[in-house]
Amino acid sequence: MKNIFSNTIKISALAVLMSFSSCKKFIDILPVGDGQIPTTLADYEALIRDEYGNHRAVITQAVLLLNDKFETVANLNYYPLDKANYNWDETANRIALNNSDETTYYANYSGINTSNLIIEHANETTEGTPAQKAELIGQAKVLRALDYDMLVNYYADTYEEANAATKLSVPLILSADIGAPYTQVSIKELYDFILKDIDEAIPALGATSATVLHPNLGSANALKARVLLQMGRYSEALAAANEALKYNDKLFDWPAFYATYKTQIEAPGIYTNAPTPMGFNYVENYYFRHGTTSSPGRESAIRTDRAPRFEQGDAKFASRWKLRTVGADTYFTSITTGYFNVGGLTTTEVYLIKAECQARLNDVPGAMTTLNTVRAKRIFAANYTPLSAASTIDAVKLIQRTKGNELIMSIVPFADARRLNKDPNYATPLTKTENGQALTLSPNSHLWTMPFPMGASKNPGNGTIKQNVDK
Repeated sequence: MKNIFSNTIKISALAVLMSFSSCKKFIDILPVGDGQIPTTLADYEALIRDEYGNHRAVITQAVLLLNDKFETVANLNYYPLDKANYNWDETANRIALNNSDETTYYANYSGINTSNLIIEHANETTEGTPAQKAELIGQAKVLRALDYDMLVNYYADTYEEANAATKLSVPLILSADIGAPYTQVSIKELYDFILKDIDEAIPALGATSATVLHPNLGSANALKARVLLQMGRYSEALAAANEALKYNDKLFDWPAFYATYKTQIEAPGIYTNAPTPMGFNYVENYYFRHGTTSSPGRESAIRTDRAPRFEQGDAKFASRWKLRTVGADTYFTSITTGYFNVGGLTTTEVYLIKAECQARLNDVPGAMTTLNTVRAKRIFAANYTPLSAASTIDAVKLIQRTKGNELIMSIVPFADARRLNKDPNYATPLTKTENGQALTLSPNSHLWTMPFPMGASKNPGNGTIKQNVDK
């Protein structure tokens, strides 16, 4: 665990200096100065703007396990952990294989370290009002809560009320000090802490914030809705979703986007479209977080057997991916470029959280109205028909189909699959044929929980870490 602090302390500038030279895409950052320690509120506020250090959602193994992402044979052979998850190899010792895929763990704890630094020291700063200091601390608490939510949904079992108090989650670290002690708390304790952070933050936050990297009331309530849904607290999650939608309820019009770039999208042999609308200024953003990197580029390619799970006439899919064959590989390649809000919080997710909560609370017509509100901005008019459902179970399945497609490549489909796999009404095995071999991932497979990386388990620092999975 000391590795986390020794690396991230450089980010926070407490021990060395502030250096943001590679992280200046959204807002240019000037360092405080060589060897200087942050003293003003502005110094600490600048830490939140470090995109690479604090705003990345690296969930490679989760996306590979879902088989949402296309991966080449060459890459799979080079990365044995990727191959084990991609091909659902339950015999593989993923603990032994996880000696290099550590970014998910350290990227999130890097962000937690920065948040801890702000929470611990922002009140001691100069040149800021009490309200400004409280807001910055609140923003750091929301970011910390989001980091912990990602970690617990990656490295621990899904939340179940019956056993959440007895199963371990991840290390709960509350200080940026190098030698600070920590405890690997239960799943219930961590979820309670996440909600506590959000609830403490909300009174200090504003309806708007300095940048899309700074959480505000919309993003705090969106995250609260996500967490409460994961816990099965549907009435509270619905209330939080409705609160978030008060601050932003916009949905991007993907059929209109497709119509604007139709000629280029449909041109044979052309695989480059317009810049993605899903960047910093995306109208659906509550809070922006990058995916694997924080550099402009393309989205991951999609497997050909994944594409049919999108609805017929899905303009969002058609605007983002296009079938391509390169050598022996055929896949849907990304055709938009730029920055993508893969790991953040958007109105689409909140609408679909609201829809599921309505269905779970027996308001099936209301749930379908909410779902169709999203679909109307996704499906071409020629293909669009409002959906209806005869039961809660049917409604949730339809909502989850849209949600898995809308939030593909994010942590949400993985977290949703894990919680739904615990319910026989929704548990669904994944199947595929790979190199002529039929493969299945069962809903109760141990592969749904990722092992801690060796770097963390072998160097735990001032605490202990116990694996939550046997292999």
